[in-house]
Amino acid sequence: GTTAEIQDEPRSVAARRFTGNIRFENVSFNYESGHPVLRNVNFEVEPGQRVVLVGPSGSGKSTLASLLLRFHDPVNGRILIDGRDIRDYTLESLRSQISIVMQDSPLFAVSVHDNIAFGTAAASPDEVVLAARMANAHDFIQQMPRQYDTVVGEQGATLSGGQRQRIAIARAAIRKAPITILDEPTTGLDEKNER
Repeated sequence: GTTAEIQDEPRSVAARRFTGNIRFENVSFNYESGHPVLRNVNFEVEPGQRVVLVGPSGSGKSTLASLLLRFHDPVNGRILIDGRDIRDYTLESLRSQISIVMQDSPLFAVSVHDNIAFGTAAASPDEVVLAARMANAHDFIQQMPRQYDTVVGEQGATLSGGQRQRIAIARAAIRKAPITILDEPTTGLDEKNER
């Protein structure tokens, strides 16, 4: 079966800035009928809390993220952010407040600075450096031929998987989104950076 295209409900309102309380109530979901991916999932995440979901590939971890971003809606149950069903929020106001780092976040053939600041129009150079420090990327960026002005993919500025991942994490950090999802973010990172 095909999922109807997700769009704003007639009752949707623009969300205020989230504090970040997330609650899944009896959430069930399947991509095909009769093959549940999630069944009656219940959990709550408090603002400021870090939650790690572990499980084998295909156990539904990425599905939880796609439900939170409303790429799909649950078959049963509901998802609340700050006590309100996420279907009550406009998609734009919901998604703009959730930052996501995928396992293979793309980097663009622009400077390291622009890769980190991507999608954040008003980011200052100081904010870019702060985000890079938070992502443990500042030190290796300092060693690059033109540091933050180095264009990714040019003249020896090819990055390891772990370095690309840390730039992607810095890009998520600079958005200061109240909710950040890291989807398999530690693939390619050594133990120190994984922490």
